Amino acid sequence: MLAQWFQLKERQTAIRTEVTAGLTTFLTMVYIVIVNPAILSASGIPFGQVFTATVCAAVIGTLYMALFANHPIAVAPGMGMNAYFTSVVASQGVTYQAVLGTVFLAGVLFLLLSFTKLRETLIASIPASIKYGITAGIGLFIAFIGLRMSGIVTASPSTLVALGDLSQPGTLLTIFGLLLTLVLMARRVRAALFIGMAVTAAAGYALGLLKFKGIAALPTAPVLFDLDVAGVFSGGLYTVVFAFLLVTIFDTTGTMIGVAEQAGLLRGGVFPRAKQALMADAVATVAGSLLGTSPSSAYVESSAGVAAGGRTGLTSLTVAVLFLLSLFFAPVVEALSSLSAITAPVLIIVGCFMMEGLAKIEWGTFDEAFPAFAILIAMPLTSSIATGIAIGFITYPLLKLVTGKGRSVHPLLYVFGVIFLVQMTFFPAH
Repeated sequence: MLAQWFQLKERQTAIRTEVTAGLTTFLTMVYIVIVNPAILSASGIPFGQVFTATVCAAVIGTLYMALFANHPIAVAPGMGMNAYFTSVVASQGVTYQAVLGTVFLAGVLFLLLSFTKLRETLIASIPASIKYGITAGIGLFIAFIGLRMSGIVTASPSTLVALGDLSQPGTLLTIFGLLLTLVLMARRVRAALFIGMAVTAAAGYALGLLKFKGIAALPTAPVLFDLDVAGVFSGGLYTVVFAFLLVTIFDTTGTMIGVAEQAGLLRGGVFPRAKQALMADAVATVAGSLLGTSPSSAYVESSAGVAAGGRTGLTSLTVAVLFLLSLFFAPVVEALSSLSAITAPVLIIVGCFMMEGLAKIEWGTFDEAFPAFAILIAMPLTSSIATGIAIGFITYPLLKLVTGKGRSVHPLLYVFGVIFLVQMTFFPAH
């Protein structure tokens, strides 16, 4: 039955290969069940709630991908969006329930867009330099958070930031974990992020920096509808909704196409069952918002499973089952999340991964380069992905207009540019 449902024979694979591939993908991305609760609990969401929400969103999205899209792609709450979520709560003085409301609205919009051609129009209208700038800006944003939470950089009254006290035990342990993981990554060791976290945790335990209150326990019951959609409108969080929507669409679409191409699943350049695949991400985002976590996205770590032979949704089904089992190890996850030295190296290294697109920007063409550069520096310096996106959408059409290239810009960009200009001028976020 499994062989028929997942078309194993047609894709020249076997159950054992698919299960092994699923295990490989899971090990490369299981860090999210530790990192996501560590980040989002800082926004005020109870740890148990966000841990359960993280796992449930991953299970729902990946299971949908397995059963309806039949692709070896895993879905889980995305990196970058979780850090931005917490920064919105901290910088704009709103409740986490209101920000969960923005995630819900973004998920519903993504769900609706998945049924229309507007999604393709939106993706096509935004130039490559803006897309790459957004991805790289998020990378710098989360890397900076990793450096800050570990104590490698610290606040400074004269220079805003400065090198921290590297003699502190937690900071030293972070540097050890970072160097170890970098070596594993350079040696192309599978599950390098997970192994790096495990060894750092062991070192932290030996040094007395990590304490466990238990190993396994019954999972925390899901908390439903702990969100405030009305707070989105009263707090004027429209750009936050747009930022979540835009980044999720770009991230998911790009990742899915990349992994599908690696697996040899594209047919004449066309991604089969694209609608069902995008629905998996949208459904996971909506479900996650109702449970208490940030937007979900397709995971590029799925490529590790593809490299191990994964070609069908059976790979994803294996990942979903393994995530479900992780629900019973909340005490371990909570202990690991409490020591920033374990999670900070992951943020820094994932930030590096997101720099790849910078090589594709036409840096010799000023009207292409500057908007990307503006996005790149605005996101980490303002602690706002939405602000970075707004600046890019304002400067790109403006520079194209004054250089006589206005007709090359899609009309949607002018619309967004004006909206963002009005919003930043008259309705700035506080």
